Amino acid sequence: MHTTVLFLLALACGAQGFLRTPKISRIDGLRLEFLQSEEMLWDMVFDDSDDNLVKPSTGENPEVGLIRKFQQFGDVLQKEFPHDLTYGLETIENVYVWAKTYAELRGVYALYESFRRFQILQTTPGRVPSPKQAWLDLAHTLLQTGKSSVMQAQTSITDFITSERLYDEALKETQGDMLCSTNQSAQQMLYNLYNTIELTELKGYMMMQFSYMLLKLYNQGNYTKEAQLMRDRYEERTVQSVQAVKKAMERSSREFWKCDPPKHIPGDTYIEVTQLLQGYVQNEVDLNPKGTCSETCAEYTYTKSHSCYKNLYCRQQRRCNGKIINCRYIDSDMWVCPADSVTNRRYEYIEYENGRVLGRKQGCQKGTVKVDSWWRWLFWHCSYCFCLCDEQGVYSDRYFNMRSAVADIANNRVVTGLRFTKKNRIIHLQIQEGKLLPHGGIDSSTIRWVPVEDYKITDRYIYNGQDYHTLTWEQRSIDLDDLIADDQHVMTGVRFKKIGTHLNFEIYITPFDFEKGQLLEPAYRSIWKDNSNTDASTHNPRTQVYLSDPDIPTRIPRASRLDSKTDQYIDFTHTDMNRDAAQTTVPFLDAQPVVPKMAVPLAGAGLYHKGSKNSGGFIAPKIVTYDYSQHLHPIFPKDELEINK
Repeated sequence: MHTTVLFLLALACGAQGFLRTPKISRIDGLRLEFLQSEEMLWDMVFDDSDDNLVKPSTGENPEVGLIRKFQQFGDVLQKEFPHDLTYGLETIENVYVWAKTYAELRGVYALYESFRRFQILQTTPGRVPSPKQAWLDLAHTLLQTGKSSVMQAQTSITDFITSERLYDEALKETQGDMLCSTNQSAQQMLYNLYNTIELTELKGYMMMQFSYMLLKLYNQGNYTKEAQLMRDRYEERTVQSVQAVKKAMERSSREFWKCDPPKHIPGDTYIEVTQLLQGYVQNEVDLNPKGTCSETCAEYTYTKSHSCYKNLYCRQQRRCNGKIINCRYIDSDMWVCPADSVTNRRYEYIEYENGRVLGRKQGCQKGTVKVDSWWRWLFWHCSYCFCLCDEQGVYSDRYFNMRSAVADIANNRVVTGLRFTKKNRIIHLQIQEGKLLPHGGIDSSTIRWVPVEDYKITDRYIYNGQDYHTLTWEQRSIDLDDLIADDQHVMTGVRFKKIGTHLNFEIYITPFDFEKGQLLEPAYRSIWKDNSNTDASTHNPRTQVYLSDPDIPTRIPRASRLDSKTDQYIDFTHTDMNRDAAQTTVPFLDAQPVVPKMAVPLAGAGLYHKGSKNSGGFIAPKIVTYDYSQHLHPIFPKDELEINK
């Protein structure tokens, strides 16, 4: 770790250790650590004797000893920030002020890479160091003041940040419709931009300080005033950058969700609740225990199939063995196009004699079936009704896992992503986990999707209402909430529970130490957090999201948009009669992984609905990335002295 390298450097320079610092971001901490070591290196350079820079065991030249220290710290920077300048910033590539900033950053980056190659040439075992003139040429190149110089680049970058409002312009590119396609939250993008700028600033500052130290070592001048002036300007630029990015972060969203995929793929980009409420044709004579036809279809709001009169059409279709709900009369006679048995449908479409068509009439592979109502004794009309079937069984996947999905908190794992998945006909909200590191980092080698619970509703000792929830006509609501962890907590799990007839979402949160990257007594101090408000509350009741004439969402050519807000709920229902013959359960569940491009700890999560006009839409998870803005501090060694007083 970088702290180990700097600690060894401190020992080599005769330091007594580092001062206590507030909990700051990785790049701010690295800046502070270099500035602390810089003071020690200057002390060595000013020593009349060069012995402090010469290792007796190697007989190393003073300039080689000096550049080795910079190489060691450069190795730390490379380990902590291994990616290119544009990593995580692809979304803002069309922002003009960023394009200008990137050009300046790239110039400094190129010089630093040359500096790194020079380090390797001097410190590789067995190589003879370059002659003194080569070292001087390097120093003068790094300190040049021309158009392509490091100093000019730093001045220009600061101007782009302050005068041309770089952070604000970048934020505009990730707001509104652009937000869900960025592969990170808006605040996370700003944090990545800040890291890129400050890392490059630090590299530029290191190169110039090295140059002044080298010139002093070669007795080319004193350079203490120049070095101090450069440090003062560096501090001013850093303060301006931190102030600008924190103001932008205050207005930025930490939420991240997924847009519609280029192509909808069942089981991959979405999953379905199947045959919860499905359009079903049944004659009135079979809807009552007496086998009469004395009522109208509308009288049958809650019944069941009692018989199959004379083996008529009821014998030619799969019978509804559950509840039959909300029947209505449309017309006496019809042509029914039965669906293939491998689908989740009963009918492709129904065409009535009066010309009305339920569903899409696009050919009928199995051939239509003529279905006619009839008269009994001239007085009673035995009509075919169009109803809804609520039938549990092998054809209906309507189960939600209620067991907790928790990261391996005993081994310092936290949740880094979410997705809906289905196993054994049960819908799960699956978590991705990763090991928490210092300063809000995640060990990428530990990231994995935690396997969901492997059980079936038919297994012994598995209970409805405890292990899983069953959707029915009476219990088909799911709450839509945004849940945020308490301060100094991260999310370590999720689960569903029941509140009344609603399925309610919860998050598991655990306190942690940002600086150490350690969960704090997770087995004892973790808690569940929810929004227990209901639609029956007397004060600010939970409100419903209604679907208007919904069709199958994958049929809709328009992109889905978020159309719900926290503290709402939505009912699973059937598609529109006219558009789909009420054959499909909506909304669908978006199964795309909600995972940022760069793994980070999460400070919350939520469920929301997205859709468009006449679409059943999708229920999907969102995540809330950790708030790094509270850890951005332009701290310099003299500030530490004030903090620790």
